Amino acid sequence: MSYPSKQQPVAVKAINRIGRMLQNIGLSVPSLDASKLMYRAGKKTGLSDFGEGSFQPALERLLLSLREEASLSLIGRVAVTSMLFDELSNRLQLVEYRKQRVEVAKQSIERPLFVLGLPRTGTTILYELLAQDAAHRAPMSWEVSKPMPPAKPDSFHKDPRIAAVEKSMAEVEMLAPGFKAIHEIGAELPQECVSLLASHFISDQYGATFYVPGYRRWALDQDMTAAYHWHYRFLQHLQVDYAKPRWVLKTPAHLPYLPAIFAQYPDACIVQTHRHPMDVMGSVSSLACTLHSAFSDDIDPVQTGLSEVAHFSAVLTQGMQQRDAMPDRESRFFDMQFADIVTEPIVAIEKMYHHFDFEFTDQARQAMQHYLDNRPRDKHGKHQYSLNQFGLSREQHGPLFAEYCQRFSL
Repeated sequence: MSYPSKQQPVAVKAINRIGRMLQNIGLSVPSLDASKLMYRAGKKTGLSDFGEGSFQPALERLLLSLREEASLSLIGRVAVTSMLFDELSNRLQLVEYRKQRVEVAKQSIERPLFVLGLPRTGTTILYELLAQDAAHRAPMSWEVSKPMPPAKPDSFHKDPRIAAVEKSMAEVEMLAPGFKAIHEIGAELPQECVSLLASHFISDQYGATFYVPGYRRWALDQDMTAAYHWHYRFLQHLQVDYAKPRWVLKTPAHLPYLPAIFAQYPDACIVQTHRHPMDVMGSVSSLACTLHSAFSDDIDPVQTGLSEVAHFSAVLTQGMQQRDAMPDRESRFFDMQFADIVTEPIVAIEKMYHHFDFEFTDQARQAMQHYLDNRPRDKHGKHQYSLNQFGLSREQHGPLFAEYCQRFSL
């Protein structure tokens, strides 16, 4: 497998060649400068209040890694500038909307259910199944990407923003052919919480999309109190016109931030999925290389694989330590094995509902089964990879996860 893919459009390759020529004569366009991006967002929206909680140090740190580590192509620089500009604009508009509509701040979020676990451990299918329960509200990709105005139930599946977001997602597949075969994306699929945190700029959305290992290491050491306060406010905004009894949320990136989650959501329920990490690191590395190649022509599969292993071993270690420090962890967490999700997902979900004392209705069971029956695997092609493509082996890198594997009998 080569990165970028040989199937990447010729026009994209040509534009990026021009970008390399410009870099060779000392020109890097567009500029990755926080103050300029913030100015542009303010000028576009006519707003200036970015809200409480300082996000600018995170934005500055992210931009540093993007400039120094990500080896962005010309299209990559244009894409990341557009992405950050949109997040800044969304943030300005969310803050302003909250001022104009007092109902937003009055929204209550009770017993949210978080799905945590390494990538490729069944979190996505579990998340999508849980979203089928009529009692659950999962943030959809389109409403997170374009949150203004808040979604309404009567137009939730026919909002014109859906088509716009679907188009932008199709562009990712164009830049990184084969990405959908690894991780399906869609405007009307539940979105991970990394996208809610993206407008606070401490979010593994950026770590997954670009090669920024320095930013990722920095993020693991940060106080996430303000970030999860923003996360809460984002959910309040999304539900102001369309609320359900419980939010169901998901992202592997929550694992190292458990104290901040429970500080913001004291009654949160956590389901954590488990699979031997060396069974997933090849796939994770393949996903990273494929996605990074949409924005960079300089992809080192071995360097990427080693970076992914280092990052996720740190994530698991930090998460285990924080979980062990919680005296009431038995009631707060429910553990689910990947094998159970694959073979008997609805049985596993029913056990989880019982643990948290959620009602598992016949309607929820039928909706989940219907979703399973109509969700073919390998819909977008078969994902092929191996550990050695990325300089990884069970013998050398498996010991990094030994404590975790022993703890959860993997």
